[in-house]
Amino acid sequence: MESLVIRGNAFTAQDQYHVQNLTDCLVCIDPDGWVDRVLLPADRDYSRVLTAARQHHQLRELAQGEYLLPGFVDLHVHAPQWPQAGLALDRPLADWLNVYTFPLEARFSDCSFARKVYADFVRTLLAHGTTTAMMFGTIHVDANLVLVDECQQQGLRGYVGQVTMDNPDQTPDYYRDHSVKEALTASERFIQRVQAIPDPNDLVTPVITPRFVPSCTDAALAGLGRLAAKYDLPIQSHVSESNWESQYTIDRFGMHDAEVLDHFGLLTPRAVMAHGTQLTTGDMELLKQHQTTIAHCPISNIYFGNGVLPVQRLLKMGNKVGLGSDISGGYTPSLYHNIRQAVKSSRMLTDGVDSRRPAEQRGVANSQITAATAFYLATAGGAQALHLAAGRIAAGYRADLQVVQAHRTWGRSSAADVFERLMYQTETADIKGVYVNGRLVYEN
Repeated sequence: MESLVIRGNAFTAQDQYHVQNLTDCLVCIDPDGWVDRVLLPADRDYSRVLTAARQHHQLRELAQGEYLLPGFVDLHVHAPQWPQAGLALDRPLADWLNVYTFPLEARFSDCSFARKVYADFVRTLLAHGTTTAMMFGTIHVDANLVLVDECQQQGLRGYVGQVTMDNPDQTPDYYRDHSVKEALTASERFIQRVQAIPDPNDLVTPVITPRFVPSCTDAALAGLGRLAAKYDLPIQSHVSESNWESQYTIDRFGMHDAEVLDHFGLLTPRAVMAHGTQLTTGDMELLKQHQTTIAHCPISNIYFGNGVLPVQRLLKMGNKVGLGSDISGGYTPSLYHNIRQAVKSSRMLTDGVDSRRPAEQRGVANSQITAATAFYLATAGGAQALHLAAGRIAAGYRADLQVVQAHRTWGRSSAADVFERLMYQTETADIKGVYVNGRLVYEN
């Protein structure tokens, strides 16, 4: 029995390269928040279901120019950095962390401050069409529980991490886990506290979160690997994020950080590693072997990545890839903006940027991706990373959805034209409604 039926035109990823257009469909949502079936006008039950939904006041008919899309899955977010989004992006990564980021994150020892920031941030994610976010918190258990609470109250599907950072060589004294025991105890306490919270809507999952290799001691990395195995939890961190981070790890361990993470049991099918702009072919193969997902953060990578992630190559190799906003290395939580930058960055990688070199020697051939591929990363690719039945409009998937108003067109447009305009023109004002588990959690 349906509890909600949404009627209208929809787009959903068919695969990594194609988008399916569903014209005048009925998306039938059951009381538990799952898509029970998707009916098209030619289907036998279409008229009966439509009539019944109208009679029982369970029908939402999309307005002229509105389209239904899957909610976005943001695989890499630093939630406490929301107050500094758009600041200091011209600084080197190490300076940006030490001068701006660490002092800001240290303020989350104050739970009242955390509540103000996280209440606004969760609401902002939903307003941008994001229905699932994998988020770094801070080293403060209580503040991270505030973030968990905001996800549950507002209806965001949140994967929340207690950050571990205990290496005195790369973390400030005022913002650090001061021992391995302190770090691992805090992580396990956070996990247990989250798992003890009643969560009937299955919204929040704790995540093992070593900040990145430079900020953690060997013992902390090893301990987090054991915790991930003990509790069978997702893992999030950074991999080959920049020239500085990559070289630091090589100098310290004599190997790339993908190999270091693997050594400590932190590359798993449930792990998501952000950036990857400095990955070697061997690193890519290692991530593929473990089915570890790479969170592509195209806007952030422009500022701090010192390179462009070769998304097309990774997909052709069989690697798992999703999309991340990387607040606040990225200045916006909008995955629409990151979809656009993913396409633009792939074209820059293909064409090259140094016009002093002959055109045939400038870029990396066949690296470009389309809006359809970037849309896949933001929806189905992200959901696959989290082993989450979401990111598609299809039977058996979570009813995590967004209703988007297309910009006015002059003359007739094909479905493909409409889809491209949605990807390139949608802003927050165009997102009219957001559903998580079939429940309306945001309306504009």
